[in-house]
Parts: sequence; C-alpha cells; structure tokens
Amino acid sequence: MNNTIKSIKNHRSIRSYLEKDISAEMLEAILEAAQAMPTSINGQQLSVVIVKDKAKKAKIAELAGNQNWIAQAPVFLVFVADFYKTSIAGEKNKMPSLIHESLEGTMVGTFDCGLAMGAAIVAAESMGLGIVPIGAVRKNPEEMIHLLNLPERTFPVAGLVVGYPENNSAQKPRFPLQVFAHKETYQAKDMKQAVDDYDIVMADYYKKRASETGDASQETNWSSQVADAYKQVYFPAVYPALIKQGFKNDK
Repeated sequence: MNNTIKSIKNHRSIRSYLEKDISAEMLEAILEAAQAMPTSINGQQLSVVIVKDKAKKAKIAELAGNQNWIAQAPVFLVFVADFYKTSIAGEKNKMPSLIHESLEGTMVGTFDCGLAMGAAIVAAESMGLGIVPIGAVRKNPEEMIHLLNLPERTFPVAGLVVGYPENNSAQKPRFPLQVFAHKETYQAKDMKQAVDDYDIVMADYYKKRASETGDASQETNWSSQVADAYKQVYFPAVYPALIKQGFKNDK
C-alpha cells in the first residue's frame, strides 16, 4: 500500500483548528489538485471561491448553522457549479446554452464539484492538514450566493474547511467493503442484514464518544441518525434558489 492510499484511508473530519495559517504554496497545491480532476466533456463547469477574510468566514459559519470551525480555520473553499462560464462559450459561438436548465446539468455540475473536492481533500491531508466538508453552504443558499457574489447559472454545492488540526478526532467505522462494493450487480438481499450489523458497530462508536464528551445525546446508531436526517428535506431553500439561478431542472 503506497503513501497516498494510506493517507486516504486515514481520513477523519476535523472540527477544531489551530490559529495557524497555511502557506500560499500549500493552498495552490490543493487548488491545482482539485483543478486536475476530470470534468464532463472537459466543460470545467465548476469554480472554487477561496475565503480567508475573517468576517466573511464568520458569516458563512452562521449561514451554515453556526458551524464555528468554518470561522476558526484559516481557509474555507466553496465549490461552485458554474454554467455561467460555459454559457460564455455558447454566446461566443452564437449557440443557445440549455444544459443548466436540465436535471442532467445539475447532476454534472454537482458531480464535477465532488470530484474536485475529493482531490482537494486528498491533497490537503497528504500535507498534514485537516479538513471537513460542509454541505450546509446550501442551508441558506440565496444569502450565500449574495455573499460570494455568484452570478446566474452558478450554485454553491459544498464547502471545505482547511487548516491545521488542533487534535485528531476518532475515525468513524465504515460499512464492510463487501457491502460498499457489489460484484457485477447490486446485492439488495444482503443490505438489511448489513445495516443491522453496522448499527451495532456504530452504536458502540457513539457510546464511546458520548462517554468521552459527557453528552449522552450522542448515543445513537447509523440507521437512527440517517432516518432522522432524511425524514424531511433538511435544506428546503435549495430548490427555489436553484430556480432563481436558472437551474430549472425541467429538461
């Protein structure tokens, strides 16, 4: 196993950071790794907004549900689906640009942002930095769009906190590999038992974490946590904000 794979497998989300800046060279390396990832048709329909300003990070932390580690870390990266860029190509070639109005466009922009963020995570962690992805940049999307001055046909997909860890959090167990990776076809018949087994593993993990923090409310398991999160659309402002940005999703 090479060092890259070891670094990836050692991943854990960090929610406490030192008051220590990261160098311009390290940040550039992270961004270059993100940009190197493939994109659909080489459309490169994504951009990254780098936020270092303390006041702006504090506002983003507030908009994301008071996630203070956003304000605490030196850098926050916002990965943006960007069809403003590709629409310029349409205008230049006197062709209509419709992809952003389709569900396919939303999926393409979102997936390409995910690929880029994955590379940014690997790059950052390979240099000893800590990260935590933030989906809640979509919690108050219209305010986030205004704060970042995002033009039409763009949308903030997710953010990434980057900095030096104050301490390493415990690594969460994953489902067994044979449950994650299906051979030839999806093995639906095995999934219920896999969830039952994984709940036992995660209940033990959360129990240990609760004993360390003294917060008994943290005692749960995977299915209970996921079921509680997915009983509603927890970022209901996303769809109307998408429509306003031109992502009609009607094609």
